[in-house]
Amino acid sequence: MVMKNVKLAPKKSANFYYLNHTLESLYSPLGVEILESPIAFKKYPWSRKYFDKKPQEGYFIWVRQQPDKPLITCVAISQAKTNQQLQNLLIIEKGITAESLVSCSALASGLCAKHQAQGKIVLKEGASLSYKHLHSWGKEDYVKPDYEFILEKGARLEYFYQLLNPPKELTFKTKISLLEKASANLNVIMRSKNSAINIEEEMDLLGKGAQGTVNLRLVAEKNTKIKAVNKLIAKAEGKGHLECQGMILDNQSSIELIPDLINKNKNSLLTHEASIGKINEEEINYLRARGLSQKEAINLIVNGFLHLNL
Repeated sequence: MVMKNVKLAPKKSANFYYLNHTLESLYSPLGVEILESPIAFKKYPWSRKYFDKKPQEGYFIWVRQQPDKPLITCVAISQAKTNQQLQNLLIIEKGITAESLVSCSALASGLCAKHQAQGKIVLKEGASLSYKHLHSWGKEDYVKPDYEFILEKGARLEYFYQLLNPPKELTFKTKISLLEKASANLNVIMRSKNSAINIEEEMDLLGKGAQGTVNLRLVAEKNTKIKAVNKLIAKAEGKGHLECQGMILDNQSSIELIPDLINKNKNSLLTHEASIGKINEEEINYLRARGLSQKEAINLIVNGFLHLNL
């Protein structure tokens, strides 16, 4: 599957649409229960083991039967100095295959807003999830997503994150726990301008036969600072691969990549590749000779670098 021209999902098609601090619309398909997190916390005592604390806002999605359409969640900010503090929970029951599209965005520039989201995504035995997470923010916003994925025996996860428009500061945290024969493929794409970005990712191979891959494509320009710390930990026999690639477009920006492989099982295999570079001038000259401007040539090269075949 190739991700091209990715756009935020329109609110009219969302199963859950949340604006500032208010639920605007909610639609639960057959076999799926969708609630605001505070309501689910009260209704289902068992859910409390997944919430880190009593939620004040956020969404709860429980997929109990096979859905026939993707689940779409939209969270947006339109008012200045809004401070969202979401606690989200998504549970996919045993053997179910689901697709989730989550978009989080600021609807105007200059809002100086804060978006903090703690979430847990639980895939029961044999479940499969395609999870696409899109962010689009204003230049003065502060954003902190912190998500944990728990994959039970034989579960499968395809995770794709793309930063469409960067905020002033982004702290991006992801943890993935893989039990026996579970597998995960994590893909992160970011092109950032005038931003401070901290990435903290951890993938734990906890069960025999677990497999995981992490792919990062990072572009820094116009005084952007990116630091990415990526941990790959094998506690049981399994395989893991980490690939980090960065591109810097000016001397005012920087990228720091810190791959951290920890192997605690002699039968596991962990590998990584990491590189940080610049645009090849020969490529720019080649494209300009064919009629493209300097800016068009750079954008074409960067888009090719960020392109992932999923």
